[in-house]
Amino acid sequence: MSRKVIPILAEAEGEPLTGKPAWLKVRAPMSPEYKSIVNMMRELKLNTVCEEASCPNIGGCWKQGSATFMILGRVCTRTCAFCDVATGRPDPVDADEPLNLAKAVAQIGLKHVVITSVDRDDLKDGGAGHYATVIRELKARQPEVTIEILTPDFQRKPDSCLDTIMAAGPDIFNHNLETVPRLYRSVRPGARYFTSLRLLQRAKEVDANVVTKSGIMVGLGEERDEILQVMDDMREAGIDILTIGQYLRPSEKHHPVMKYWTPEEFDELKYLAEKKGFGMVASGPLVRSSFHADEVFAALKLKNAARAGSKG
Repeated sequence: MSRKVIPILAEAEGEPLTGKPAWLKVRAPMSPEYKSIVNMMRELKLNTVCEEASCPNIGGCWKQGSATFMILGRVCTRTCAFCDVATGRPDPVDADEPLNLAKAVAQIGLKHVVITSVDRDDLKDGGAGHYATVIRELKARQPEVTIEILTPDFQRKPDSCLDTIMAAGPDIFNHNLETVPRLYRSVRPGARYFTSLRLLQRAKEVDANVVTKSGIMVGLGEERDEILQVMDDMREAGIDILTIGQYLRPSEKHHPVMKYWTPEEFDELKYLAEKKGFGMVASGPLVRSSFHADEVFAALKLKNAARAGSKG
């Protein structure tokens, strides 16, 4: 089925920047591991956000045998001004996807799996039932694997959608706020800031043991104080892990880059976030939601264990 691509009209105040700084330049993916994973994904009819969203870390991650799976198809029902995933009318949900994903996890030898999806506003449950099926299939076939999910916001869907997912038992519940509230209209017009924030808060209410995670991009025109306020909102919602990365413009039709934050500025944001009480913070120009996700989760568990030991 052909996919319809909806043009994105991005608006931003100020002058957009051109030309990437040196710290954002990465090598093209050419390793044997990369090619092997590409072939496997094609054979099993699986998608990755690494490819669909043009992630700059794809070469390094796939060389290390790490990939972020994107379920529920390749076509999104939303039109976000920062995202390179195609938008339009999605294909039917693939009933074989949960089993094929579990096979891929086994072939790659993953110990930590990150699963995300397109928005499926066309489905009554937003795809929640499919998420739960994927999680249960993985647990049945790969019980030692930890599972991290990065979900849509399930806006205008029943609260039971989140309940369905949490009942399947993910280890990490991730949903990205993406940017500061002021920029939602131009950057993420189909979403609402406090809807996303409440989703993350509810995940903790449904399962107190789940680790919650969220991320933002910088370089879209936000101010430093606005970022700090988002951090405060996240901590109020009980979010454990924060990721902060540089926004990179996928094409001329997307939202322009208004600023390239320096590595030193990312270090400062990390320091400030840690002071606010986040369990773990990944902050850097090339950081994305799933950036070294397994290492971040392992470090958080060690940190929590050490903290519990000191109290004992």
